[in-house]
Amino acid sequence: MWDLHRLRLLHELRLRGTVTAVARTLNYSPSSVSAQLTKLEEEVGVGLFEPDGRRIRLTAHGQRIARHAAQVLDLEEDVRSELESSRPIEETVRVATLETTGRTLLPRALTTLSTSAPHLRVEASVVPPETGLTELEARGFDLAIAEQYPGHTRMHRDRLDREVLGTDPVRLVVPEGSDITAIADTTSLPWVMEPEGTAARYWAVQQCRAAGFEPDIRFDSADLEIHVHLVRAGHAVSLLPDLVWSGNTGGIRLIELPGPSHRELFTSARRTAASRPAIRAVRAALEEAFTEVASARPTEVDGRPPATR
Repeated sequence: MWDLHRLRLLHELRLRGTVTAVARTLNYSPSSVSAQLTKLEEEVGVGLFEPDGRRIRLTAHGQRIARHAAQVLDLEEDVRSELESSRPIEETVRVATLETTGRTLLPRALTTLSTSAPHLRVEASVVPPETGLTELEARGFDLAIAEQYPGHTRMHRDRLDREVLGTDPVRLVVPEGSDITAIADTTSLPWVMEPEGTAARYWAVQQCRAAGFEPDIRFDSADLEIHVHLVRAGHAVSLLPDLVWSGNTGGIRLIELPGPSHRELFTSARRTAASRPAIRAVRAALEEAFTEVASARPTEVDGRPPATR
């Protein structure tokens, strides 16, 4: 029988591409990972690897065994989920969260869980959704909170499910006292946006282009609090989701955008783990938190009640 731990290493190698990346992810030394993969190759009895410069890559046999490894790991997780359904919730759920949901939804969800599942341990990391979903598939997390924007649908991954939390309006944010009334008025102004490669950055740039101009992006940061401070100080404008505010919009004005202007928030889990009571409990707590937070959204947008979505 092939060793399950070594199959996990092979699966990780297929996902991450290098022995060094596997070792870093699993907190092993590269030499230890290489030794275990060599033993797996001996167990299987066919060549799984071939040289690729100073690295190794999977052969056709290696790719096939790696796909088999993923199925074996999924089956093990599926069985564990069945067994856990009859036990008290006394396990750890590792959550990948966005910065905004980590600040607004997660604390409320943890408060709920302290009563509904007091022995459940939640560990959370703030990471970009691209990273969170990739690491979720690789078993680095058990649950990921992610976002997608109109016209920018994220890739569907067969091994992951998706449950919508709700929509979060995104609005143009300008300094208080500004005479700006629409995004087209920001043609000559400096912008702060999220980093290159993120869905939020792509969508924001597209909004500017649709209004007929290329934005002057002088600042970028994944920390949306930095966006808020730059706007309040009069040094930039931005497009920000309502979850940033938590009811505090002092020093800025919010302006509605034309067309669909919201992000969809969703949670994602591996399909083989989605039925785990712990995963269900965390998802239920996040859904409850989202409902609570939605009621505390900004009460005025550019002097008017915000649009209902």
